Amino acid sequence: MDKLFQKRILITGVGGPTPRAFVRAVKYFGGEYKDSFEFIGVDSNPLAYGLYDKSLFCQTFVVPKAGDSRYWEVINGVIEKFAIDAAIILPEAEVLEWSKNHKRITRDIKLHLPDYRLATELVNKYKLHDQLAGKEYIPSYMRLDPVNYVYENVVKKLGHVFWVRGTEGSSGLGALKIENKQILTQWIAMNPEVTEFIATEYLPGRNLACKLLYFNGKLLATASAERIKYIMAKIAPSGITGNTSFGRLLNEPRLVDISVDALNNVSRKTNTGLNGIFTVDFKEDQNGAPKITEINIRHVAFTSSFAAGGANFPLLTLRQLFDETGCVGETVHFAFKEQYIFLRDVDAYPILINESDLLM
Repeated sequence: MDKLFQKRILITGVGGPTPRAFVRAVKYFGGEYKDSFEFIGVDSNPLAYGLYDKSLFCQTFVVPKAGDSRYWEVINGVIEKFAIDAAIILPEAEVLEWSKNHKRITRDIKLHLPDYRLATELVNKYKLHDQLAGKEYIPSYMRLDPVNYVYENVVKKLGHVFWVRGTEGSSGLGALKIENKQILTQWIAMNPEVTEFIATEYLPGRNLACKLLYFNGKLLATASAERIKYIMAKIAPSGITGNTSFGRLLNEPRLVDISVDALNNVSRKTNTGLNGIFTVDFKEDQNGAPKITEINIRHVAFTSSFAAGGANFPLLTLRQLFDETGCVGETVHFAFKEQYIFLRDVDAYPILINESDLLM
């Protein structure tokens, strides 16, 4: 594909770290393509950091929240005013809104979205586990109604130590290791906004992630990583905030195989195709076997760290959107020649170094 020239890209949810990481991946690590795109950012929060970051976005606007009655009117106004060529939708709620209602867009633009029926099954962790029940890579689990549960029944199925979290949402919402009845009772009381939990067997091993980029049923690229520490971990009782501060880029084909199998199974059961970017999260059990904990329907915040290591999923996405031939080549399984780790901080440029260079 020839070098692109100044395509205008709408980025939603720029108050969050993931949309900004998407743009940084292109601007910092895009090589000859780094100046091929202009980014227009929107967010529903007027205090959103990204709205005022002119190093990333040439124009920014406050828009209503997804689902608001004025949302599409305002979004279409921005799209028309700036002759937007493509939109990258990143917050989960907006991915769902656009997947369901993208026909309300008044201008013909490029989009890369999952099928709405598939997305709704993936974002709900209990539904996801149900779709894949019986697979060796799915941990023991059960739905937990916060106002109607029997603790002894949970222990009987999952053991005296188990993990509980909200069935929807990210950043470790409602997530905690439970070791006795009192802790669970108190945790539910502290999270009244969570109307449904999923309880799963406790998985003590590594926290892993596998990214898969699909276009119209074809797997374009994959890469894997390990999450080790989290930004502002001390403020979360679980120690997980959903924003990785220290991680490792990995070469683990088994994660790719499991992820592909899982997505193919859910796709088949929902009678949908695979299109979009998916991040499959794993936690290893006591024997080192990876078990799926959730599947994100969007990029994640350390996507720019992947890009620093040569696996630039944002740039691949944009290049493929504007490939007029519609030809997707062979799948690229990114393999990292060095043992790279990545370090991140709030709104900071990601640092990628050899693990052997880590100061001890």
